[in-house]
Amino acid sequence: MTWTGKFLYCSLPVPEPLFQRQIMVLSDFRFVEIGRVAFIAYGPDKGKLCTIVDVIDQNRALIDGPCSGVSRKSMNFKTLHLTKLKLTLPRSVRSGILKKAWEKNNITQQWEQATLTDFDRFKLMKAKQARNRLIAVEFGKLRKNARKAPAKPARKRLRKSKK
Repeated sequence: MTWTGKFLYCSLPVPEPLFQRQIMVLSDFRFVEIGRVAFIAYGPDKGKLCTIVDVIDQNRALIDGPCSGVSRKSMNFKTLHLTKLKLTLPRSVRSGILKKAWEKNNITQQWEQATLTDFDRFKLMKAKQARNRLIAVEFGKLRKNARKAPAKPARKRLRKSKK
């Protein structure tokens, strides 16, 4: 410890926090970017998909959804839920070009495949449990057979003769 007049400095090691640190993977983020497909959470177009065409400021974006019936307008980010889907587009692209890119990348079909009902998620969970149970049973059989197998014979080492 050193005294500098006002402060006492200590060189003791700082303990690690009690909780485990979680590592964020960059692919987990969904950035607000041009071409990002978003889901409209509330408002007159609630439940429709749109694409961010341009960012106006830190609170609003210019959106357009020609294939989902959303007209081009300014919308607050709080009304949008960003999805994993993204189109490669230039800034302020026209609706026709956006519609072609939307259809080329099959955004509507990708979105429909991504949305599951509660019952679908339940069936998927049960199917995964059954699959994991089968894998565990087969692995147990293999492990049991491996224990019963005779031990490998010891390898004889050849020694070099001294000359």
